[in-house]
Amino acid sequence: MPSADTAAPFQPAALARALQTATSAGTAIDADAWPASLAPADIIAVHRERALRWGDSAQAPQYWKSGGPSRSQPLGHAPLPPQGVHGGGADLGNTPFFLRGVEAEIALRLGRPVDAAQAAALDEASAAELVDAMALSIEIVDSRWQQQLQAPAALKAADLLCHGALVLGPWLPYRPVDGRTQRCTVQIGAQPAQAFENSYGLQDPAWLLPQWLRHATAHFGSLRAGTVVTTGSWCGLLQATAGDAVRVQFDGIGELRVQL
Repeated sequence: MPSADTAAPFQPAALARALQTATSAGTAIDADAWPASLAPADIIAVHRERALRWGDSAQAPQYWKSGGPSRSQPLGHAPLPPQGVHGGGADLGNTPFFLRGVEAEIALRLGRPVDAAQAAALDEASAAELVDAMALSIEIVDSRWQQQLQAPAALKAADLLCHGALVLGPWLPYRPVDGRTQRCTVQIGAQPAQAFENSYGLQDPAWLLPQWLRHATAHFGSLRAGTVVTTGSWCGLLQATAGDAVRVQFDGIGELRVQL
């Protein structure tokens, strides 16, 4: 493992290997042993190496996360391992999470392939036309770093933006969702249910599609039909503990559950 003080060039494959090993073993690694600052290209290179290790060597990853706090701030994008994608009602009690953060989200699914040339020409309206279905989703936020959310931002980004698992509900016909009026309720274990309104900073999940599609196709190649992107939290970051049941409800759309 490289030292933070070494002058040796950063090796994305080494960090990807360390993160993948920690994920498989359910262990955490020390962020102090790695560079605290990474160039965006280095973070993307780590993501590419991670995707190779979980099996996406012949094609672009099928599962993604994208999002940000508002339209005026940069979005983050990361591919997700298919091994960590689960259906509604999944029991993840045996998964060795460290944080068990909970984010209530909406996932979108592409109905047709998209390449880099197509992505470069998209605007919000034409990008939304590529979506054939939507689903409620719960992202379990986790960290492979011993410092958890106190790790440097670049290392959290390299760690798939603090991704632990993704739970997807049934696929529904796509329709625009207005973040100004859509109500979301989250129940975690014995905690009081929390309701959220006008809480989604991007206002419409489809707003991020052009940026995400350009990023994904530029760095990972053409996306296949059926590619899924979960589009950011409607409830901020909530905290669960081992044994908690989590229920997410979006009024007029449906509900989704997972057991931790």
